Amino acid sequence: MSGNREHFGSRAAVIMAMAGSAIGLGNIWRFPYMVGEYGGAAFILVYILCSFVLSFPIFLSEAVIGRKTHSNAIGAMKKLAPGSFWTSLGYLSVITPMIIVSYYSIVGGWSIEYFFKSLTLNFGEFRPTGWTPLIFNTIFLALSSLVVAFGIKGGIEKFNKISIPVLFVLIVLIMVYSVNMPGADKGIDYLIKPDFSKLTGRTFAFALGQSFYSMSLGMGIVITYSSYVKKDENLVASGVGTVVAALIFSVLAGFAIMPAVFSAGIAPSSGPGLVYQTLPHVFMGMGASSPVIATIVASLFFFSVVVAAMTSSISLIEVGVAYLVEEKGVKRSLACLLVFLVAWVLGLASVFSIKAFGKVDAFSSNFLLTAGVLLVVLFVGWRMGKEDVRGEITNQGTVNKRVFGIFYFLIRYVAPITVLTIFVTNLAL
Repeated sequence: MSGNREHFGSRAAVIMAMAGSAIGLGNIWRFPYMVGEYGGAAFILVYILCSFVLSFPIFLSEAVIGRKTHSNAIGAMKKLAPGSFWTSLGYLSVITPMIIVSYYSIVGGWSIEYFFKSLTLNFGEFRPTGWTPLIFNTIFLALSSLVVAFGIKGGIEKFNKISIPVLFVLIVLIMVYSVNMPGADKGIDYLIKPDFSKLTGRTFAFALGQSFYSMSLGMGIVITYSSYVKKDENLVASGVGTVVAALIFSVLAGFAIMPAVFSAGIAPSSGPGLVYQTLPHVFMGMGASSPVIATIVASLFFFSVVVAAMTSSISLIEVGVAYLVEEKGVKRSLACLLVFLVAWVLGLASVFSIKAFGKVDAFSSNFLLTAGVLLVVLFVGWRMGKEDVRGEITNQGTVNKRVFGIFYFLIRYVAPITVLTIFVTNLAL
């Protein structure tokens, strides 16, 4: 690692940053409506299984690439497999987050707009496209880029150290209120009583895809963030902390949203608009009898959505910024501006067409992420030297010796077959 390259200051900082990337709209916006559409508690069980058996070892594989090279995603592959096909993994890992942040920031913009609306409980009709969403999208993207411009310690690490604890406190407060609403018990049952008859190929495909999405896999984020991790840091311990934090937050978000949805008599399968179309009706209904409490709960909820969105958008932006700074010699401030402009332009189609938004989301989640993950597991499991992988996982033989065999088996055999199957399944859906 070069002497002037920044790195995270501690294990807590690593986990906060990684968790900040994982805990975002994928957990608080996407997870609840995916649960609602694909089987409730049964989906949650499959999601948890996928997270530990597949997503966790895949997370470690990306972390191995990042810390081994201490380089951005493209630079990492140039170091590990120069002049080979595998450098395409690096380019895919930079292109994918640019596409994702282009529409992800639109949802972040919705969140800012709805936070301001929640202060007066005057939500009005949900308008996902048009000039107003463009304005809020621009604000959200600019704020996220500004944090990245301050660097690893001064920007990303500092922001996550504050935002992640705040997020957990907010989501717990909202959950406590939600589960105590009249009729909330139906929503609780929906989340804890699995109906295994609802398990289908789509359930497994989308649960795994959601696991990838919520843990930032296949996006170059884990590779990039791990490149800022010191050599003496225990990757397995940091990975466990990240996975557990993401899972806990997802489940908390489900319990914060679904009981309120059932209490209001709203269909849980309301899709991507669940948070922005259905929950405002819940808050306005609460406002009829308790306007002060409804305003507090609604504003806390949408503030937490804004913060969650920013923690992830920051990590998406950092991937492109790291590439420009390290490979092209661009100053960090200018790199942030360039990434901002690219993401803003790419998002124009989605901000004016909800159909385009849905297609970009589906393409990113079901194909780009899956392709990226498949290349990662094939590279680490079959192309990268086994002893190099062992050295990173075990910190050169000092920790995690017993888990390496399990990890290597999963990443070499189980993960490629499963991810390839899911990829083919997505093509057929």
